[in-house]
Amino acid sequence: MKSSIECVPCMVRQALEATGNAITDPVKREQVFRGILLDLVEMDFSQSPPAAAQMLHRRLRGESGVADPYRAAKERFNAMAMSLMPAFEEKIARFPDPFDAAVRLAIAGNVIDLGAKGDFNEDEAFAAMERAFDLPVEGDVGAFREAALSSPSILYLADNAGEIVFDRSLIRALPRGKVTVAVRGRPVINDATMEDAVVAGIPAMARVIENGSDAPGTILADCSREFVDVYIAADLVIAKGQGNYETLSDERKNIFFLFKVKCASVASHSGFSMGTHALVRSPG
Repeated sequence: MKSSIECVPCMVRQALEATGNAITDPVKREQVFRGILLDLVEMDFSQSPPAAAQMLHRRLRGESGVADPYRAAKERFNAMAMSLMPAFEEKIARFPDPFDAAVRLAIAGNVIDLGAKGDFNEDEAFAAMERAFDLPVEGDVGAFREAALSSPSILYLADNAGEIVFDRSLIRALPRGKVTVAVRGRPVINDATMEDAVVAGIPAMARVIENGSDAPGTILADCSREFVDVYIAADLVIAKGQGNYETLSDERKNIFFLFKVKCASVASHSGFSMGTHALVRSPG
């Protein structure tokens, strides 16, 4: 999925919010924001939205000197998710189909996306997650279950902090010892890094690796050799979030994408309406 031109308004908003979070001096903040706007004017719009966002946030971090402008927000959402998980795990255990419930929870967790909505807060996340088991999933959960339970090796691409906590039940439902979970190699927006995976307790469930990249998606050419080797070797890839869909949906690989549709370009490409909890299989 290419073309970032439809995402320019979102990137302008991200730039304004992120500079406000990272830079306290108003003169410096305006200078950096103007520089980002100039970058957007000269941008190659044929690249994917995550590639464009990567450029924007690299400049922000470099100009501000703040390595992780969203760290405080990530910590808040991780704490909120950890506080909710015991009750959700009990619900999953009582659900008629616990695997289906784990899929619903993992997709619902994709609502925690500060790239799509920068002022998203814990109250909104709590309200959205409370509806996790009531909302339908558009896609073939049965085919996903069959592929997941029969695959010799699975690569699970995590998305955001907070959201990664809600991935725990699905990761636990996958064949133990056959799953590798990948997080971003460096901070970008509120995407999950190794620090967030540790907070979520993922290393106790599966091998965790970094992908070597600071793109809010999976741009294979920008990832580390270690990650690419794991990706190539995986029989099945489970990819969370819109950023991973935007960067991998055209790959000839056995991939299931789990995400909430939050922008018009993804809705158009996937064929699902805004707000859909989607389970999409790649052409393979």
